Amino acid sequence: MSRVTARRKITRLTVGQPPIRREDVLAVEEPLEMRVNGRSLAVTMRTPGHDVDLAAGFLVSEGIITEAEHLATARYCAGATAEGVNTYNVLDLRLAPGVAAPTPSMERNFLTTSSCGLCGKESIDAVRTKSTWDVRADAVRVDAEMLTTLPERLRDAQAVFEKTGGLHAAALFDGSTGEMLVLREDVGRHNAVDKVIGWAVKENLLPLRGTVLMVSSRASFELAQKALMAGIPVLAAVSAPSSLSAEFAHEVGLTLVGFLRGDSMVIYAGEDRIVQSALAAV
Repeated sequence: MSRVTARRKITRLTVGQPPIRREDVLAVEEPLEMRVNGRSLAVTMRTPGHDVDLAAGFLVSEGIITEAEHLATARYCAGATAEGVNTYNVLDLRLAPGVAAPTPSMERNFLTTSSCGLCGKESIDAVRTKSTWDVRADAVRVDAEMLTTLPERLRDAQAVFEKTGGLHAAALFDGSTGEMLVLREDVGRHNAVDKVIGWAVKENLLPLRGTVLMVSSRASFELAQKALMAGIPVLAAVSAPSSLSAEFAHEVGLTLVGFLRGDSMVIYAGEDRIVQSALAAV
């Protein structure tokens, strides 16, 4: 699909100067309805592209699948408009035989946005209970100096953000070598993370032991729980975490880093995984 960006006529106005009228490039935002075995599960606003990754990551985050074999097929539903034109905004996912379908209580009969998520102590308990992976035992140690290079590398790899300035990004890095494994962009920060996790599940890489999830946004509780559901031990963000994400990270053994900018960072949980050289630590 080529609907990642769109052009629109705009007027740029600087006080005291004549207006400038030209075309600008915007990030596309469209709904995606995800159906499981023909039944609607959720609708999310997203940037088109890597939709199957997004859906697979969402199913991992919801505790429905944990490996590629659990997802039998994924196809766009045809005839999504009255004229019979496929808009590629409805994706039907078929689970493999023996994989339990979502219960009616899991169906989100509302539009999910970048700010939606879970909240409260009951939500923390629910996520901990249904998580397949335990990140507490992950022995990865991440060099602090290497960690400070990730935001710039994330930014440099954001091809669509370079054109629009309007997308979040999430990238997965090897915690030992610093190698970027995958990067995804989306108007929704939770969608960008789901696309990363969906790529990983398709590659049969779950649990993502020894990795760092770097996000261009704040570290919300929802992003922390997605990291846990994929077995990611370290979540790093350029902005602040929420109080609930910090509490959650501490309780489940997730390393949470915020305000990762320049040569500094704030570690909110799991400090033992972030290491410095002996000279730098003095």
